Amino acid sequence: MPNREFYEVDVPIHDTANPALRGLHVFTGEADSPTTALRRAHEVYDAALAAQQAGLEVPGRQPDSWGAAGLRPGWEMEWTAAKAGPWKSPYSWTTRSDFAL
Repeated sequence: MPNREFYEVDVPIHDTANPALRGLHVFTGEADSPTTALRRAHEVYDAALAAQQAGLEVPGRQPDSWGAAGLRPGWEMEWTAAKAGPWKSPYSWTTRSDFAL
């Protein structure tokens, strides 16, 4: 069985009615490589979009933790600019913080 860890896929998005409005859609889940992570993110997005367009409920998280939530009608994903890498928890003690407690 391949070594699986959590990955994050960051996909730039823009509003089709106003391309100056930009954002980032973040997917997370288990994968054995950045390539697999990007493929899984795209797959769950495609499934969620198809369900949404058909008036069906968006599928929930898959057994490998991938899922697509918070789809925004009128926003386009820029898959060619997507970046995949190991997920880093913003709450980890190894994450730098610019504030003191």
